[in-house]
Amino acid sequence: MKPLMPKAVAIWLIENTAVSFQQIADYCGLHILEVESLANEETDKSLKPVNPITLGELSQTNITECEKDPSKPLVYIESQEYNAYSKTFAKNTTQSKFKRKAKPEAILWVISNYPEINDYQVSKLLSTTTNTVKAIRAKSYWNYKNLVAKNPVSLGLVEEEALVKLIESSKKVEEPVG
Repeated sequence: MKPLMPKAVAIWLIENTAVSFQQIADYCGLHILEVESLANEETDKSLKPVNPITLGELSQTNITECEKDPSKPLVYIESQEYNAYSKTFAKNTTQSKFKRKAKPEAILWVISNYPEINDYQVSKLLSTTTNTVKAIRAKSYWNYKNLVAKNPVSLGLVEEEALVKLIESSKKVEEPVG
C-alpha cells in the first residue's frame, strides 16, 4: 500500500531523514527521478511536506533502521481505523447504489397495488421525488420498460408498519362518510 499523499510524504522524508532516494521512491510509489526532482525543488513549490509518522503510515523505528541499512525497505503501516473506515464506506456505497436502483421498482409496486395512495405519500414513504413517482405512474420514466414491481418491505426500503399505516390512512380518506 502507498501513502495517502505520496509526494508530500516524499518531501518530508527528504527534508527530515537520511533515507535513500530509492527507498523513498519505492515506499511512495514514485520514480526515483521524481524523488530527485522533489529534492532539487524542481517541481511544484506549493506542495507542503506531510509527516507519515503522525499519519500513522510509517514508524520512527522503521525509518531509523532504513537510515542505517539502505537495502531495507520502508514499510507502510496498515491502520485498523483506515481499513474499518474503507470497508464501511464500501458497504454503505454499495447499499446506497442498490437502494437507488430499487426505489423505482418499489414505487411501481406501491402504485400498482395501491393506486389510491397519492404521489406525495409514495414519495414521502420511499424518500424519493414526486416527479419520479409521477413519471412511473404515467409510464414515462426513463427506464420504465425494465422495471419489475417489488415490495419495498422485502427490498428493505421501508418497514412493514410504515407501509401498513400508509395503506390504512389512504383507505380512510377514500371511504365516504355517511
